[in-house]
Amino acid sequence: MSEEIKSHLFAIRTTGGQEKMVMKLLEQKANNNQINVQSVFWVNDLKGYVVIEAVNPSDAFMAVEGVRHIRGQLRGELEFKDIEGYLVKKSTVSTLEVDNVVEITGGPFKGMKATITRIDQDKEEATVVLLDASYQLPVTVDANYLKLSTEG
Repeated sequence: MSEEIKSHLFAIRTTGGQEKMVMKLLEQKANNNQINVQSVFWVNDLKGYVVIEAVNPSDAFMAVEGVRHIRGQLRGELEFKDIEGYLVKKSTVSTLEVDNVVEITGGPFKGMKATITRIDQDKEEATVVLLDASYQLPVTVDANYLKLSTEG
């Protein structure tokens, strides 16, 4: 059979803080062959929801039937692009360039602005020169603590 089977994604509303529990309960049902779903996952940034992947929408509905901590299902389905950003952590360092003006969002220099002088892709670090300092002091900072400044 060469026909591609398209699965559907559904956001299931849960009691806040119970996402992992709901996932475990659904996983148990799947392992006992009680439900027909491809995957169940939750996204850290999406509080109060788990996502179910099922080929057939009625399978997703059946899966959540009678499961504790489930508060309902969002109408319609999610597009992959809606959750794609949550699935693959994009490296901050890949968005930075030498001479960018950045704001430091963590560590001892938090809140300061700086200019990038060097980027180490492998270590995910950038060497910056602080703009607020009275002399040019190069500092190496974790790239995850940098965000592009709006005041270029």
